[in-house]
Amino acid sequence: MSVHTDRPTSATDPSLADQWTAKLRKAAETAFPPERLLPDAQPSYVASWVYVFGVLTLVSLIWVIVTGCVLAIMGPTWWHVSSVGLFVNSLHLWSVELFFFFMVIHLWGKFFMAAWRGRRRATWVSGVVTFVISVGAAFTGYLSQQNFDSQWIATQAKDGINATGAGAFFNVLNFGQMLMWHIVLLPLVVVVLTGLHVLMVRHRGVVPPFADTPGSSPPSPAAEVAEQP
Repeated sequence: MSVHTDRPTSATDPSLADQWTAKLRKAAETAFPPERLLPDAQPSYVASWVYVFGVLTLVSLIWVIVTGCVLAIMGPTWWHVSSVGLFVNSLHLWSVELFFFFMVIHLWGKFFMAAWRGRRRATWVSGVVTFVISVGAAFTGYLSQQNFDSQWIATQAKDGINATGAGAFFNVLNFGQMLMWHIVLLPLVVVVLTGLHVLMVRHRGVVPPFADTPGSSPPSPAAEVAEQP
């Protein structure tokens, strides 16, 4: 017969509340309660199209990662020779194109909305940094195509990069190095920053639009709530 013993928790034993795990859990629960982390309702102004492009950027990023993983597993020979490989490579390319298209619209839309309002500066900065690093990821992707296009881009870029001194550790003519930057380091940074960006949005809430008339306050996220389908 098994004997079950209740383990003490910070709720039953106050002395455990000083442990770092209890403090971390309490801070996480305070910053991201379930109704804020996974909300089932949003303010009514979120129904505007300007708020859609952030989600479209996330969906495009997911497609970029999925198709990129398939290409990384199969290798250059597969995506240049196989008809299925060519199709997946095209999906990866157009996912990247849509990713940047939606992200630029999202970036400019939030810029004109002054999305750093309401203590959201870190949210805005994380989005801008993610955009800059994504440009580097796209650049290394062009260098990893293993065709004449990638060779031409590499030879044209090497002189400019060498002039900055970065060519000592960032050799655009080295396919292996560029491939690793493209499929490991830069995507990892983009995914981590994107996750932090989304968490910041959940923590501070979606930035409200400007007030219609001077002197009036913008709508509060808790004032008007529209149920999502």
